[in-house]
Amino acid sequence: MIFETAPAKINLTLDTLFKRDDGYHEVEMIMTTVDLNDRLSFEKRNDQKIVLKVDKNFIPNDRKNLAFKAAELMIKTYELKQGVTITLDKSIPVAAGLAGGSSDAAATMRGINRLFELDVPKSELAALSASLGSDIPFCVYSETAVCRGRGEKLELINRPPSSWVIIAKPAISLSTADIYKALNLDHPYTVHTKMCYDAIKEDDYDKMCKSLTNRLEEVSIGLCPEIKKIKENMINNGADGALMSGSGPTVFGLAQRERQARHVYNAVSGCCSEVYIVRMLG
Repeated sequence: MIFETAPAKINLTLDTLFKRDDGYHEVEMIMTTVDLNDRLSFEKRNDQKIVLKVDKNFIPNDRKNLAFKAAELMIKTYELKQGVTITLDKSIPVAAGLAGGSSDAAATMRGINRLFELDVPKSELAALSASLGSDIPFCVYSETAVCRGRGEKLELINRPPSSWVIIAKPAISLSTADIYKALNLDHPYTVHTKMCYDAIKEDDYDKMCKSLTNRLEEVSIGLCPEIKKIKENMINNGADGALMSGSGPTVFGLAQRERQARHVYNAVSGCCSEVYIVRMLG
């Protein structure tokens, strides 16, 4: 049996530059990982079936699940003669802007790679995974990166300055497609990706906190005003910076000291049921 961890990602910045001919938006963003994880195990089967066991009954265990699709892709691409049983223990909130499904798919590709001793390099897995989803190549590496194109073009960079991360997901879920559809690219908005890049390079925590920006945040707040309330709650209770991750609705706050992070966590827990306090990974 092989085990893999699938960490959640957060966006330190997210910019949308223009709409591409293929219908996607050209993005430039900095993403990193946090210590909020799904856990997966993998076992070979004597038949050629894919069996996905999930501990949450509202999560699909068929081709609607990206982990299942990732297993199919690996078996087809590398002409495997055996199937696999995947057991998925979910902790990352669903439809939250934390790339939980993408991280599960990436972990599945890494797990099958190890289970069948394929020795495929991560660069090849990342390139293969792009056909399944834009965030999956990043999740294959699960480090810190500037992501461009649809999100699949990666420039791996240093891990961010060490910090605590308070994560809060409102009860509502948002559709990424709906957020991008409502985005007005003519509306001026400044995203500080260069500042964030420099802050990470210089290991400058304060500068990193000042650089947190997400062009989708205004759109998502229009559909879910609670995002703004959570963000303000975090800042008012001592977070050094706060931002919506991805297309939302999850908001994260940063804190250098554990006591400070606990204070933010307690304040947000009073108005939001899904709240976590974790460490930055990257």
